[in-house]
Amino acid sequence: MATVQELATRTPTTRRRHVDALRAIAICAVVLGHWLLMTVERTPAGRLVGYTALPQLGDLHHLTWLFQVMPLFFLVGGYANAISWTRHRDRGGDAARWLLDRSSRVFPPMAVLLVTTATGALLGRWAGLPIDFLADAVAVIVLPLWFLVVYLGVIALTPAMLGLHRRFGLWVPSVLLAVVVVGDVLRLSTGVELTAAASSAAGWLAIHQVGFAWQDGSLRLTVRRAALLLAGSVTALVLLTSVGPYPVSMVSVPGAAMQNPSPPSLALMALAAAQLAVAVLVAGPAKRWLARRRPWTAVIAVNGVALTLFLWHMVAAFVGALLLDAVGWLPSADVGTAAWWWGRVPWLATLGVVMAVLLATVGRLEARILARNAARPKTAAAAPSMRVVLGAYLAAIGGMFWLASAGRGPHGPFMVPTGALLLVLSAAAVLAAERRRRILRAG
Repeated sequence: MATVQELATRTPTTRRRHVDALRAIAICAVVLGHWLLMTVERTPAGRLVGYTALPQLGDLHHLTWLFQVMPLFFLVGGYANAISWTRHRDRGGDAARWLLDRSSRVFPPMAVLLVTTATGALLGRWAGLPIDFLADAVAVIVLPLWFLVVYLGVIALTPAMLGLHRRFGLWVPSVLLAVVVVGDVLRLSTGVELTAAASSAAGWLAIHQVGFAWQDGSLRLTVRRAALLLAGSVTALVLLTSVGPYPVSMVSVPGAAMQNPSPPSLALMALAAAQLAVAVLVAGPAKRWLARRRPWTAVIAVNGVALTLFLWHMVAAFVGALLLDAVGWLPSADVGTAAWWWGRVPWLATLGVVMAVLLATVGRLEARILARNAARPKTAAAAPSMRVVLGAYLAAIGGMFWLASAGRGPHGPFMVPTGALLLVLSAAAVLAAERRRRILRAG
């Protein structure tokens, strides 16, 4: 398997390195933001509980504008998916083959996480651990799956949505944005999420669609226009969250009457526009900086384990909390005090060490997948069944939505809904079998 240094050396000069760097920065921001705000302590009854400190840090909610990078993920995802699907189609490939290839990156690491979590829950029950403790742990671990629900959805729709982009251009995200606005009007006027599913799909698809336009140049964002877009979007964001009805926080705050990211609000769309402008403004300097070996090697290293980092970072938080509690170093000061902030230092350091161990072990699976995909000849292979591939995607999306929305358990012997677990793992198994069948027929 090629080393990170070898992959950096082999990178063609035509690669859009700044896009890879944005993805790496975004994943690190997600992890750091979650870890920084997570507080774990023992209750008077002796129970270990974790919660987000965000409700107690109201004066710092503006900082979530820096750490809410989900729009950036979808912008970069649209950019990368447009390149990937276009190249695949130009080689004579079809949508089923492309979706099957994309599944090889996401599904195996996701299946490993779920199998490990389910096994750990069973062993914990067998060992006599409190059910409440196991339910809390599993709920935290499966929390990141909500992102994959949406992202797998936009991947599955990429061939069709890119076709719409080539035909209608920026009219597509404009219509999707209108759906978001209508959804906001309804929830602000009625207080009920009447169109939450439609608003969520429209919001993330709109951002992904803009990534298409960014990639092919149809957005026509020069440096000057990007600077104007940044100024305008930040101004809009300030007005929407001060004079307007939207909360300042761009991440979900427990107990808040309205959340900007779920479903995406007009304020979050303004943040997405600002992130797009920044991405365009830094492209030139980033391209020159990433031409150097060391920074580009670091970007490759992070992206090589990006999914592992995302899926397992809450596992690292759970294990780190147990370790700190065992040695009596778990920070216990009130949220927002100087002692609490100083307590973030050993907390983050411990979680970083645990995460490094996880990356060195389970992260190898993702690295092997990337290396194998890079080494595989880009030739036409046996055609998979679109019905099977798309059906597996839809089953996995439904199963993960079930897992992510079920809330704290227990939900059966695995602490998560057994049906949802079987649905996701069955979908992963079907796709793995289809990939093996395709390779064997091609050989």
